[in-house]
Amino acid sequence: MLDANLQSQLKTYLERVTRPIQITAHVDDGAKSQEMLELLNTLTTLSAQISLDVRRDSSERTPSFALTTPGQDIHLVFAGLPMGHEFTSLVLALLQVGGHPSKATAELIEQVRNLEGEYRFETYFSLSCQNCPDVVQALNLAAVLNPRIQHVAIDGGLFPAEVEARQIMSVPTVYLNGEVFDQGRMTLEQIVAKLDTGAAKRDAEKLSTKAPFDVLVVGGGPAGAAAAIYAARKGIRTGVAAERFGGQVLDTMAIENFISVKETEGPKLAAALEQHVREYEVDIMNLQRATALVPAGDDGLVEIKLENGASLKSRSVILSTGARWRQMNVPGEDQYRNKGVAYCPHCDGPLFKGKHVAVIGGGNSGVEAAIDLAGLVTHVTLLEFDDKLRADEVLQKKLRSLGNVTIITSALTQEVLGDGQKVTGLVYQDRVGGDSHRVELEGIFVQIGLLPNTEWLKDTVALSPRGEILIDDRGQTSVPGVFAAGDCTTVPYKQIVIAMGAGSTAALSAFDHLIRTSVPKSSGAVAEAA
Repeated sequence: MLDANLQSQLKTYLERVTRPIQITAHVDDGAKSQEMLELLNTLTTLSAQISLDVRRDSSERTPSFALTTPGQDIHLVFAGLPMGHEFTSLVLALLQVGGHPSKATAELIEQVRNLEGEYRFETYFSLSCQNCPDVVQALNLAAVLNPRIQHVAIDGGLFPAEVEARQIMSVPTVYLNGEVFDQGRMTLEQIVAKLDTGAAKRDAEKLSTKAPFDVLVVGGGPAGAAAAIYAARKGIRTGVAAERFGGQVLDTMAIENFISVKETEGPKLAAALEQHVREYEVDIMNLQRATALVPAGDDGLVEIKLENGASLKSRSVILSTGARWRQMNVPGEDQYRNKGVAYCPHCDGPLFKGKHVAVIGGGNSGVEAAIDLAGLVTHVTLLEFDDKLRADEVLQKKLRSLGNVTIITSALTQEVLGDGQKVTGLVYQDRVGGDSHRVELEGIFVQIGLLPNTEWLKDTVALSPRGEILIDDRGQTSVPGVFAAGDCTTVPYKQIVIAMGAGSTAALSAFDHLIRTSVPKSSGAVAEAA
């Protein structure tokens, strides 16, 4: 299961373990149990610190295995085979159970350890989900740090009866003490903030005491990261206020057009961006949503108001809030979100194996989604509003070669149908003939482009009719001292490499602005007299 090269790498990692790791496996005679045992037996050969106890009983999910260490009260379980995107989660769990310290901040670790109450978490994931590892790894670490926290990471594909009974149609889905806690990507900071109800108030009080920045970047995607690095390299006081570092990149599966990097995945690139930014003296403030911008007054400071009530001030600001998936805005979409309506085919596709689904959108994203889903589901119906698909010809050719795909153009989606619990179909209108048609299906994947995250800037910064921030070739907005970069702006192509260049441009422009506005008013007269 693990090739020689991977075993060698893993053995090197496991040399960092400082205490014994006890693995307790629950198996039966099934093929997946045998695969899991093969993996676990391999682990025992890679470190003398690892021991394995195999139990054949039906008291636990099968196959599953728990990780713990003697003398520690740790409740951490993998139900299923953590390969694919979750292999990293397994490696980190082994290291942390084995005593290797986490890279989380000391403040966050202490916050987790101080959580009171009993927390029994269950996370449903799919092996193809790039969002799931963040959640699994966060809750695994929490279980290692705090004995009052239990975590079971469950491969939904191996436990379809549970998935069906709980009507899980989106991963990651997290249960806390038997009730839905949340869905989608979450960091440990976000989870703790949700559990620790006083954290937001404490955070706001701390943020409001910060001294003004020279450059404050709002948003932590590729544009924001590049802006922060370029600003910090100038030796000026730089801050980043981000709702989630990495932005839309975190939801991107394969990246194959980032120059000099043959291929990578969004979460890996996002982690690399944050690591690079942290190499400089940049004040990163995560989990911060901006709600208002106040232009500079007599003090020369632009103010950014945050959702938690705090305010940050800076001599210049770079807006890089990015964009989000555009929604259909039809009846039933909100009601059945994560109950059949999904936006990430890579994450949620495996949950629809053997079912009929639709993809809304005929651009590159929609056609790529339909191609991927066709290998998992029984049938895909792709609906495109235009009279032809807009995807690259090579993608269209591949799509049309698939026997279980139906393509419908000139289709206006009108309504998502459901039985109160899950999606059962949709209604679309033929834009040519005007007739309405019903399609029976169990999942809808929406891939119709992006919307800029700029609603909070209305009536403050000039926006285009599409809500994008209007900028010039230097990244300057309509407000002095306020610059913008990336997908939230009028830049014509929404690409990672372009966003990074735009972020760098905005930072250099902000620095130039600071130089010019810091020159004493009398200096010009002195120069002229001389």
